[in-house]
Amino acid sequence: MTKLPTWADVGLVPLISLTLAALVSAGVLLAIGQSPMQALTVMVNGALGSSYAWGYTLYYATSFIFTGLAVTVAFHAGLFNIGGEGQAQLGGLGVALVCLALPWPHWSIALVAAMFGAALFGAAWAAIPAYLQAKRGSHIVITTIMFNYIAAALMIYLLVNVLRPDGQMDPASANFPSGAHLPQFQEIPILQGLFQRFGADGQPRLNAEGLPLYQQVPANVTFFIAILACVLVWVMLWHTRLGYAIRAFGKSEKAAVYAGISPLRIIMIAMLISGALAGLMAINNVMGQAERLVQNSASGAGFIGIAVALMGRNHPLGIFLAAVLFGFLFQGGAALGLETDIPIELRTVVQGLVILFTGALDQMVRMLMGMFFAKKGAT
Repeated sequence: MTKLPTWADVGLVPLISLTLAALVSAGVLLAIGQSPMQALTVMVNGALGSSYAWGYTLYYATSFIFTGLAVTVAFHAGLFNIGGEGQAQLGGLGVALVCLALPWPHWSIALVAAMFGAALFGAAWAAIPAYLQAKRGSHIVITTIMFNYIAAALMIYLLVNVLRPDGQMDPASANFPSGAHLPQFQEIPILQGLFQRFGADGQPRLNAEGLPLYQQVPANVTFFIAILACVLVWVMLWHTRLGYAIRAFGKSEKAAVYAGISPLRIIMIAMLISGALAGLMAINNVMGQAERLVQNSASGAGFIGIAVALMGRNHPLGIFLAAVLFGFLFQGGAALGLETDIPIELRTVVQGLVILFTGALDQMVRMLMGMFFAKKGAT
């Protein structure tokens, strides 16, 4: 197969894959008697048409960045970590325990402590499958999938029997103290103007005290931490000795061992970093949005991270862009369910098609593009 130019490999192939996914999605809509243009318009307006809309889009994207990075770090070590869902749920437990432990005086202090708790619990949950892979030869895919279910059962038990306050029926922890509240976008001074509400007369809307009213969105300062995580993962993988060892081991275990790289060390370190990144996702939804630990706090983001990593070509920049796309699909799909009679489950269909064309059928697109460039070169 002809080697594609870098610009085509990085930009054109994903674009063609997305276009194919969009065309098939349009065909599905036509098959159920719906208008593709109406669906596209509603999704774009619902996900990007206002500050309220893109505030939700970026909230979802934040979670997907962390889980996508988690998959990527393990992937570069030749490991397929499918346990991001369970690691994120355990990360939420770490966040809850830290936030409920003290009456935090300021959110910045609580954030640092909660990040440590989330990363520690996520890494600890990934450490067991990593050790089983390195020492016992247990396949990482099987063990991480199994640990997702164990994590879900453990969280239910803890929420019902340990963390649930007396007299509360909802299986959830107590609310976090006010000092653990993370600033949301509408509370950040530099962004407040984007979320200000205006009346029909075009004048700013005020509350009873005469203060401006703002759109309330769940996107919070965790989004900037996610961007920082992208940069740090890029630096670690491509500009450190550890990153070189991880990538060398992922390319060829035999060659890495010959060069003196320890399989046990690389597997454990890569999975610990991967689990820590998945656990950090809980900062966004547990601490930044719900402000308490609830059942199924990961909400499927661990699995979506796999698709984000595949589509992002396991590179932090690609993961960021793919996470925003899936955030668009999530928020736009919710708008479809609210504003049209198109089933909200269609977003799952679209996500599946995106995964199909950017993952399973990626080689088909590359082969066709290779034939095109080979023919163009021959002429």
